[in-house]
Amino acid sequence: MSVNIIGMIGVAPSIGTAVHVIGGGLDRNYLSSFSQAHERSGFDAVLVGYSSSSAEGFQVAGFAAAQTETIKFLIAHRPGFVAPTLAARKIATFDNLYQGRLLIHIITGGSDYDQQRDGDFLGHDDRYRRTDEYLEVVRRIWSSDAPVDYEGKFYHLKNAYSEVRSHKKPHVPIYFGGISDAAISVGAKHADVYALFGESRANVSKVMSDINQAAAPYNRQPAYQLSFRPIIAKTESAAWEKAEAILSSVKSSSRAVKPEAETARRLLQLAEEGELHDERLWTPLAAAAGGSGNTTALVGTPRQVAEALAAYHQLGVDGFLIRGFDPLNDAIEYGRELIPMIRETCAKVKP
Repeated sequence: MSVNIIGMIGVAPSIGTAVHVIGGGLDRNYLSSFSQAHERSGFDAVLVGYSSSSAEGFQVAGFAAAQTETIKFLIAHRPGFVAPTLAARKIATFDNLYQGRLLIHIITGGSDYDQQRDGDFLGHDDRYRRTDEYLEVVRRIWSSDAPVDYEGKFYHLKNAYSEVRSHKKPHVPIYFGGISDAAISVGAKHADVYALFGESRANVSKVMSDINQAAAPYNRQPAYQLSFRPIIAKTESAAWEKAEAILSSVKSSSRAVKPEAETARRLLQLAEEGELHDERLWTPLAAAAGGSGNTTALVGTPRQVAEALAAYHQLGVDGFLIRGFDPLNDAIEYGRELIPMIRETCAKVKP
């Protein structure tokens, strides 16, 4: 099983150490350079993130796709702000125009604050119930040869139909994020790829088992993707020095915020259990960032970090989202040694 390697692009240069990549207005030249750097470095795809104040993801990805040739775009999309029928057509349209270079990442939203900035005042669990209906409608629109009627709590449709179908068959792959009980019940039902934050191997194995169990009644088993922040250098000692410098910068610029999302709470719990897990999973950055920004780091030489990722691959993890704290330069650096080594070491293990 080949490993899928995803990066993340931003739309404007970051000031200082970048915990978050999205945001900061829009710089088309930077976006173009950032996307091209990922393609040259050998990433399979890049995530286009979402927040209630950032540039709109489909347009960002469309511009970036026009500046590149083969790299795919994993667009983060929140259900509830456009009709699922329109979302189905938007996704299929993009996928046709760019010949299968689209992946869609469903993020229901774990923060009431961020949801309410866009006018959504549904509670956490109701948001996931709405996502369930949303994805039911989207998938029916993609697959039906006849008009669709639908009657749910959140969506009511009569004779819904799309004349445009996905380029990729049977449809654009659905990635899904969220680790609460409400999220797992929906993600297990709909996700082609379940995206998780980087935790210890024991934790990841347990979560994957729970999701597989929840997916079993639907005769499904999703693939899995983990997110990490590799901090690499030529020697291990130099990598740890680099990590400590990044931590100092994050501590000086971050403000403590009580996390709402279950993913963030899990990372903080992991940090409370210890700074270092397995061989090189380092948690102080996650603690300093309040659990946000998928900030668990893997620290070491490119070979050491690649071996750590291969250990997750052996557990059954199919892909990794990797990004750094100096986003553009790190994407370039990863392409020199780390990405080839990830592919090499993962090819030697059998999940």
